[in-house]
Amino acid sequence: MKQRYFKKVATISINETLCTGCSRCLDVCPHGVILVSDGLARLVQKDNCMECGACAKNCPFNAITVKSGVGCSVAIIKGWLNKSAPNCDCGGSDKTDCC
Repeated sequence: MKQRYFKKVATISINETLCTGCSRCLDVCPHGVILVSDGLARLVQKDNCMECGACAKNCPFNAITVKSGVGCSVAIIKGWLNKSAPNCDCGGSDKTDCC
């Protein structure tokens, strides 16, 4: 069964002026969110982004930004229930290794 996420909440973005089309983001994205076309990475399935941050962490040109851990459905639901911001509670206190 394919994982489903809330629509239009993913924080991923690509700065096309910094992108060189190296395709490293394609190698690490588990859900086919990004496609390299005409020498640039482009978001093709933004709603499938689970915001793991792998693409941003592996982009040697810092062309991709994403707020890791805020898009997973569990985090959003926990935020609703606790009346707080979404938080996937991973990565320890510094949140550097989220999801």
